[in-house]
Amino acid sequence: MTTDRIVLRRRSVSRPLLYGALVLCALLTVLPFIWVISGSLRGLDEIRSDPGAWLPHDVTFDNFVRLFRTEGFGQFRVNSIVVATIVVVGNIVAASAAGYALAKFDFAGKRIAFGAVMAAMMVPFTTVFVTQFVITVDMGLADTLAGIALPGVAMPMSVFIMRQYAMSIPDELLEAARIDGASEFRIFFRIFLPLAGPAVATITIMSFLTSWNNFIWPLIVAQSMSTYTLPVGLAATSQAAAHVTDYGLMLAGAIVVMLPVLVLFLLLQRYFVQGIAGTGMR
Repeated sequence: MTTDRIVLRRRSVSRPLLYGALVLCALLTVLPFIWVISGSLRGLDEIRSDPGAWLPHDVTFDNFVRLFRTEGFGQFRVNSIVVATIVVVGNIVAASAAGYALAKFDFAGKRIAFGAVMAAMMVPFTTVFVTQFVITVDMGLADTLAGIALPGVAMPMSVFIMRQYAMSIPDELLEAARIDGASEFRIFFRIFLPLAGPAVATITIMSFLTSWNNFIWPLIVAQSMSTYTLPVGLAATSQAAAHVTDYGLMLAGAIVVMLPVLVLFLLLQRYFVQGIAGTGMR
Protein backbone atom coordinates (compact mmCIF):
# COMPACT_ATOMS: atom_id res chain seq x y z
CA MET A 1 0.00 0.00 0.00
CA THR A 2 1.43 3.34 -1.02
CA THR A 3 2.02 6.23 1.33
CA ASP A 4 -0.69 8.33 -0.34
CA ARG A 5 -3.28 5.62 0.22
CA ILE A 6 -2.30 5.33 3.88
CA VAL A 7 -2.69 9.08 4.32
CA LEU A 8 -6.07 9.06 2.58
CA ARG A 9 -7.29 6.17 4.73
CA ARG A 10 -6.18 7.93 7.92
CA ARG A 11 -7.99 11.07 6.83
CA SER A 12 -11.15 9.11 6.02
CA VAL A 13 -11.08 7.65 9.52
CA SER A 14 -10.06 10.79 11.42
CA ARG A 15 -12.58 13.16 9.83
CA PRO A 16 -15.71 11.38 11.13
CA LEU A 17 -14.12 11.22 14.58
CA LEU A 18 -13.31 14.93 14.42
CA TYR A 19 -16.80 15.86 13.26
CA GLY A 20 -18.33 13.63 15.93
CA ALA A 21 -16.25 15.32 18.63
CA LEU A 22 -17.25 18.76 17.34
CA VAL A 23 -20.94 17.79 17.33
CA LEU A 24 -20.64 16.44 20.88
CA CYS A 25 -18.96 19.64 22.09
CA ALA A 26 -21.64 21.73 20.36
CA LEU A 27 -24.41 19.72 22.03
CA LEU A 28 -22.81 20.07 25.45
CA THR A 29 -22.57 23.82 24.87
CA VAL A 30 -26.13 24.23 23.60
CA LEU A 31 -27.92 22.01 26.14
CA PRO A 32 -27.88 24.60 28.98
CA PHE A 33 -29.36 27.21 26.64
CA ILE A 34 -32.10 24.78 25.60
CA TRP A 35 -32.94 24.18 29.26
CA VAL A 36 -33.05 27.93 29.96
CA ILE A 37 -35.41 28.49 27.03
CA SER A 38 -37.58 25.58 28.15
CA GLY A 39 -37.65 26.83 31.74
CA SER A 40 -38.63 30.33 30.65
CA LEU A 41 -41.71 28.87 28.93
CA ARG A 42 -42.89 26.94 32.01
CA GLY A 43 -44.81 28.08 35.05
CA LEU A 44 -43.17 28.29 38.47
CA ASP A 45 -45.14 25.32 39.83
CA GLU A 46 -44.08 23.14 36.89
CA ILE A 47 -40.43 24.13 37.32
CA ARG A 48 -40.54 23.19 40.99
CA SER A 49 -42.33 19.88 40.43
CA ASP A 50 -40.10 18.75 37.54
CA PRO A 51 -36.95 20.94 37.36
CA GLY A 52 -35.06 18.52 35.10
CA ALA A 53 -37.63 18.44 32.29
CA TRP A 54 -36.35 19.49 28.88
CA LEU A 55 -39.71 20.34 27.33
CA PRO A 56 -42.56 22.29 28.95
CA HIS A 57 -45.84 20.46 29.46
CA ASP A 58 -47.84 23.67 29.08
CA VAL A 59 -46.13 26.44 27.14
CA THR A 60 -46.74 29.85 28.66
CA PHE A 61 -45.31 33.32 28.09
CA ASP A 62 -46.43 34.52 31.49
CA ASN A 63 -42.85 34.77 32.74
CA PHE A 64 -41.97 37.26 29.99
CA VAL A 65 -45.17 39.23 30.57
CA ARG A 66 -44.42 39.50 34.29
CA LEU A 67 -40.80 40.38 33.53
CA PHE A 68 -41.67 43.35 31.32
CA ARG A 69 -44.26 44.49 33.86
CA THR A 70 -41.76 44.34 36.73
CA GLU A 71 -41.24 47.71 38.39
CA GLY A 72 -38.00 49.28 37.24
CA PHE A 73 -37.30 46.78 34.45
CA GLY A 74 -37.23 49.51 31.80
CA GLN A 75 -34.80 51.53 33.92
CA PHE A 76 -32.56 48.50 34.34
CA ARG A 77 -32.36 48.09 30.57
CA VAL A 78 -31.57 51.76 30.02
CA ASN A 79 -28.86 51.65 32.70
CA SER A 80 -27.25 48.57 31.15
CA ILE A 81 -27.29 50.17 27.69
CA VAL A 82 -25.74 53.40 28.99
CA VAL A 83 -23.02 51.58 30.93
CA ALA A 84 -22.24 49.23 28.04
CA THR A 85 -22.06 52.15 25.60
CA ILE A 86 -19.60 54.04 27.80
CA VAL A 87 -17.44 50.93 28.23
CA VAL A 88 -17.43 50.02 24.53
CA VAL A 89 -16.69 53.57 23.32
CA GLY A 90 -14.03 53.97 26.00
CA ASN A 91 -12.30 50.76 24.96
CA ILE A 92 -12.44 51.63 21.27
CA VAL A 93 -10.85 55.05 21.86
CA ALA A 94 -8.64 54.65 24.94
CA ALA A 95 -7.49 51.06 24.40
CA SER A 96 -6.94 51.66 20.70
CA ALA A 97 -4.83 54.75 21.40
CA ALA A 98 -2.82 52.95 24.08
CA GLY A 99 -2.27 49.89 21.89
CA TYR A 100 -1.28 52.06 18.93
CA ALA A 101 1.21 54.01 21.04
CA LEU A 102 2.75 50.84 22.49
CA ALA A 103 3.16 49.36 19.03
CA LYS A 104 4.28 52.33 16.92
CA PHE A 105 5.94 54.88 19.22
CA ASP A 106 9.30 54.74 20.97
CA PHE A 107 9.29 56.45 24.35
CA ALA A 108 10.93 56.10 27.73
CA GLY A 109 9.29 53.39 29.83
CA LYS A 110 7.61 51.67 26.88
CA ARG A 111 8.57 48.20 28.05
CA ILE A 112 7.52 49.01 31.59
CA ALA A 113 4.15 50.25 30.37
CA PHE A 114 3.58 47.11 28.31
CA GLY A 115 4.70 44.98 31.24
CA ALA A 116 2.16 46.76 33.43
CA VAL A 117 -0.58 45.95 30.91
CA MET A 118 0.44 42.29 30.91
CA ALA A 119 0.56 42.24 34.71
CA ALA A 120 -2.89 43.83 34.93
CA MET A 121 -4.28 41.04 32.74
CA MET A 122 -3.09 38.48 35.29
CA VAL A 123 -4.49 40.19 38.40
CA PRO A 124 -7.96 38.90 39.41
CA PHE A 125 -10.64 41.53 39.82
CA THR A 126 -11.39 40.35 43.37
CA THR A 127 -7.95 41.55 44.50
CA VAL A 128 -8.51 45.15 43.41
CA PHE A 129 -12.25 45.80 43.65
CA VAL A 130 -11.99 47.10 47.24
CA THR A 131 -9.40 49.66 46.14
CA GLN A 132 -11.52 50.57 43.13
CA PHE A 133 -14.56 51.02 45.32
CA VAL A 134 -12.68 53.33 47.72
CA ILE A 135 -11.43 55.43 44.77
CA THR A 136 -14.94 55.54 43.30
CA VAL A 137 -16.39 56.76 46.60
CA ASP A 138 -13.65 59.38 47.01
CA MET A 139 -14.43 60.68 43.51
CA GLY A 140 -18.10 60.99 44.41
CA LEU A 141 -19.16 58.44 41.80
CA ALA A 142 -20.81 55.91 44.09
CA ASP A 143 -24.38 55.05 43.07
CA THR A 144 -23.87 56.53 39.59
CA LEU A 145 -23.71 54.99 36.15
CA ALA A 146 -20.35 56.67 35.57
CA GLY A 147 -18.97 54.93 38.66
CA ILE A 148 -20.13 51.59 37.27
CA ALA A 149 -18.73 52.17 33.80
CA LEU A 150 -15.43 54.02 34.24
CA PRO A 151 -13.30 51.13 35.64
CA GLY A 152 -13.94 49.22 32.43
CA VAL A 153 -13.28 51.89 29.79
CA ALA A 154 -9.72 50.68 29.07
CA MET A 155 -9.46 46.98 29.83
CA PRO A 156 -5.91 45.52 29.72
CA MET A 157 -7.04 42.77 27.33
CA SER A 158 -8.33 45.40 24.88
CA VAL A 159 -5.02 47.27 25.03
CA PHE A 160 -3.13 44.03 24.41
CA ILE A 161 -5.30 43.06 21.43
CA MET A 162 -4.94 46.49 19.82
CA ARG A 163 -1.19 46.53 20.41
CA GLN A 164 -0.73 43.11 18.83
CA TYR A 165 -2.87 44.03 15.85
CA ALA A 166 -1.08 47.37 15.40
CA MET A 167 2.22 45.48 15.20
CA SER A 168 0.99 43.82 11.99
CA ILE A 169 0.36 47.16 10.22
CA PRO A 170 3.40 48.19 8.11
CA ASP A 171 5.36 51.14 9.47
CA GLU A 172 5.97 52.29 5.89
CA LEU A 173 2.27 53.08 5.50
CA LEU A 174 2.29 55.38 8.51
CA GLU A 175 5.59 56.98 7.48
CA ALA A 176 4.13 57.77 4.06
CA ALA A 177 1.24 59.57 5.75
CA ARG A 178 3.67 61.57 7.92
CA ILE A 179 5.68 62.56 4.85
CA ASP A 180 2.45 63.83 3.26
CA GLY A 181 1.98 66.08 6.29
CA ALA A 182 -0.68 64.12 8.18
CA SER A 183 -0.77 64.69 11.94
CA GLU A 184 -0.61 61.80 14.39
CA PHE A 185 -4.27 62.27 15.29
CA ARG A 186 -5.26 62.11 11.63
CA ILE A 187 -3.11 59.02 11.09
CA PHE A 188 -4.72 57.36 14.09
CA PHE A 189 -8.34 58.14 13.20
CA ARG A 190 -8.17 58.10 9.38
CA ILE A 191 -5.63 55.31 8.72
CA PHE A 192 -5.07 53.10 11.76
CA LEU A 193 -8.63 52.68 13.05
CA PRO A 194 -10.11 51.78 9.62
CA LEU A 195 -7.35 49.21 9.12
CA ALA A 196 -7.88 47.86 12.63
CA GLY A 197 -11.54 47.05 12.00
CA PRO A 198 -11.26 43.37 13.02
CA ALA A 199 -9.47 44.28 16.25
CA VAL A 200 -12.05 46.98 16.98
CA ALA A 201 -14.83 44.43 16.45
CA THR A 202 -13.07 42.04 18.81
CA ILE A 203 -12.74 44.52 21.67
CA THR A 204 -16.31 45.72 21.00
CA ILE A 205 -17.67 42.22 21.58
CA MET A 206 -15.41 41.53 24.57
CA SER A 207 -16.01 44.85 26.32
CA PHE A 208 -19.77 44.74 25.67
CA LEU A 209 -19.98 41.18 26.99
CA THR A 210 -17.96 42.06 30.08
CA SER A 211 -20.05 45.15 30.84
CA TRP A 212 -23.44 43.66 29.97
CA ASN A 213 -22.96 40.55 32.14
CA ASN A 214 -21.08 42.23 34.98
CA PHE A 215 -22.76 41.60 38.33
CA ILE A 216 -20.33 42.04 41.22
CA TRP A 217 -19.13 45.59 40.48
CA PRO A 218 -22.59 47.10 39.75
CA LEU A 219 -23.91 45.32 42.84
CA ILE A 220 -21.25 47.04 44.96
CA VAL A 221 -21.45 50.52 43.42
CA ALA A 222 -25.20 50.77 42.80
CA GLN A 223 -26.95 51.58 46.06
CA SER A 224 -30.45 52.26 44.74
CA MET A 225 -32.75 50.71 42.14
CA SER A 226 -32.37 53.78 39.95
CA THR A 227 -28.79 52.73 39.10
CA TYR A 228 -29.27 48.95 38.95
CA THR A 229 -28.19 47.26 35.74
CA LEU A 230 -30.08 44.28 34.31
CA PRO A 231 -28.19 41.47 36.15
CA VAL A 232 -28.48 43.25 39.51
CA GLY A 233 -32.06 44.33 38.93
CA LEU A 234 -33.16 40.83 37.91
CA ALA A 235 -31.50 39.31 40.96
CA ALA A 236 -33.22 41.85 43.20
CA THR A 237 -36.69 41.41 41.70
CA SER A 238 -36.71 37.62 41.21
CA GLN A 239 -37.46 36.96 44.88
CA ALA A 240 -41.08 35.84 45.25
CA ALA A 241 -43.06 35.72 48.47
CA ALA A 242 -41.39 34.22 51.55
CA HIS A 243 -37.97 34.76 49.97
CA VAL A 244 -38.50 31.98 47.41
CA THR A 245 -36.71 32.53 44.10
CA ASP A 246 -39.02 32.97 41.12
CA TYR A 247 -37.08 30.76 38.71
CA GLY A 248 -39.46 31.37 35.83
CA LEU A 249 -38.89 35.11 36.07
CA MET A 250 -35.15 34.60 36.43
CA LEU A 251 -34.92 32.33 33.38
CA ALA A 252 -36.99 34.74 31.28
CA GLY A 253 -34.63 37.51 32.37
CA ALA A 254 -31.65 35.38 31.36
CA ILE A 255 -33.09 35.08 27.84
CA VAL A 256 -33.58 38.84 27.62
CA VAL A 257 -30.01 39.47 28.84
CA MET A 258 -28.52 36.96 26.39
CA LEU A 259 -30.26 38.22 23.24
CA PRO A 260 -28.25 41.47 22.72
CA VAL A 261 -24.97 39.58 23.17
CA LEU A 262 -25.98 36.91 20.66
CA VAL A 263 -27.13 39.49 18.11
CA LEU A 264 -23.90 41.50 18.46
CA PHE A 265 -21.75 38.39 18.11
CA LEU A 266 -23.66 37.19 15.04
CA LEU A 267 -23.20 40.59 13.40
CA LEU A 268 -19.47 40.83 14.17
CA GLN A 269 -18.36 37.19 14.33
CA ARG A 270 -16.43 37.34 11.04
CA TYR A 271 -14.42 40.34 12.21
CA PHE A 272 -14.05 38.79 15.67
CA VAL A 273 -12.26 35.74 14.22
CA GLN A 274 -10.04 37.97 12.07
CA GLY A 275 -9.18 40.14 15.07
CA ILE A 276 -8.22 37.17 17.24
CA ALA A 277 -6.11 35.72 14.42
CA GLY A 278 -4.46 39.09 13.78
CA THR A 279 -3.25 39.45 17.37
CA GLY A 280 -0.89 36.52 16.85
CA MET A 281 0.77 37.77 13.68
CA ARG A 282 3.73 39.14 15.63
